[in-house]
Amino acid sequence: MAPGLILAAPSSTSGKTTVTLALIGALVRRGLHVATAKVGPDYIDPAFHATAGGRACVNLDTWAMPPPLLAGLAADLSGGGTDLILCEGVMGLLDGATAPGDPGHDPDTDGSTAALAARLGWPVVLVVDAKGMAASAGAVVRGFQGTRPGVTLAGVIFTRVGGTRHAEILRAGTQALAPGVRVLGALPRDDRLALPSRHLGLVQAGEHPDLATVLEGAAALAETHLDLDALVSLAHAGRVDAGDSAPRPLPPPGQRIAVAADLAFAFAYPAVLDGWRTAGAEVRPFSPLADEPPDADTDSIYLPGGYPELHAGRLAANACFLDGLRAAAARGVPVFGECGGYMVLGRGLVDADGTRHAMAGLLPVETSFAQRRLHLGYRSITALGPMPLGSAGAAFRGHEFHVARVLAEDGGDQDALFAARDARGNDLGGSGRRAGSVAGSFIHLIAGGEVPDTAPPAMMPS
Repeated sequence: MAPGLILAAPSSTSGKTTVTLALIGALVRRGLHVATAKVGPDYIDPAFHATAGGRACVNLDTWAMPPPLLAGLAADLSGGGTDLILCEGVMGLLDGATAPGDPGHDPDTDGSTAALAARLGWPVVLVVDAKGMAASAGAVVRGFQGTRPGVTLAGVIFTRVGGTRHAEILRAGTQALAPGVRVLGALPRDDRLALPSRHLGLVQAGEHPDLATVLEGAAALAETHLDLDALVSLAHAGRVDAGDSAPRPLPPPGQRIAVAADLAFAFAYPAVLDGWRTAGAEVRPFSPLADEPPDADTDSIYLPGGYPELHAGRLAANACFLDGLRAAAARGVPVFGECGGYMVLGRGLVDADGTRHAMAGLLPVETSFAQRRLHLGYRSITALGPMPLGSAGAAFRGHEFHVARVLAEDGGDQDALFAARDARGNDLGGSGRRAGSVAGSFIHLIAGGEVPDTAPPAMMPS
């Protein structure tokens, strides 16, 4: 297996993504074949990784993924002549779905960056925001040494460094207080590398007005201020025992799957789509924003999440797209929507300005962004009836992350799609809706239970 490193941090907003992109660019310039991964449920950061490295980024998740799937996906990263694997962590190094003291907390499967590092054996490079700190930064680094058994803290990179003298103090403090952790460099503050954000994180890579320039600047900064040779030398092949390829995360909903794919529907995991192809299904992308309907001969339709709220007026006016969905549903074609896709399958969507836009009207739900409320967390779910990805009782794990409010969700629990629990086991009641062959919820599915060997036939309405 190719050697790997994990870029972690004490907290979010420490600069992990910027450092990861800088390293990908700098190492690719050297001629290395770099594979990338992201800890936990995330669509936006992996898209930046893919743009910088030229290949799809893989999500790795100790909470949501069964061990064989996790090991298989990690092993697959070594394919294609990979020289180095760079994996970006999530939040702080020890932050996961549950915390010590929570009922049933398991540090090996809590979804944290540390859990993945311990599982795979990749060393950790800590990314520390040094703004407002000098020698005290060494104590921060020391605090993470030996905190988690099985995790090797091999190096540190400081960000938002004020100048040469500041960098010297940071280095000296770390060497004195955290011996054994190699200081790999210090990146100065540079507002030109700032990535704009919106309510669910960074603005998508495909929407960035001048991403190529930002990536070039980040790579140049890494070449100037980071010890790339030392960083590569710290990478380790890790501990992965997998078969020839990863198991499929989710069963394919059909043999010919129409998948919405554009800036409004960009949140689809590459591993899920690749798994469907491996199972023999044909994945057919189409663009709702371009008013494209799903192909008439598709036997299932998947609307992933994204930002339909930013394009609600345009989507509401795209009659070919909406009529295509309605016609497919009328024929009994399975249609499945996650988060943004779920909202578009509903009756109406109210945008941030308070304007209501009529949607497909295939599910009895109305949603609004005019009064936002954050919904965030892992979900363990069970299908309450037949749905495009399985029969009643099918179990999945996923993640919910949205700020939309439900204005109306008719039908009651008898029409709910899933029974849901959070990562601590708390009962969240019913989630989502199903009507005939159409189903959806706010939950992004990551992995399921046992997956059939072949793509199932199209599900007929119950």
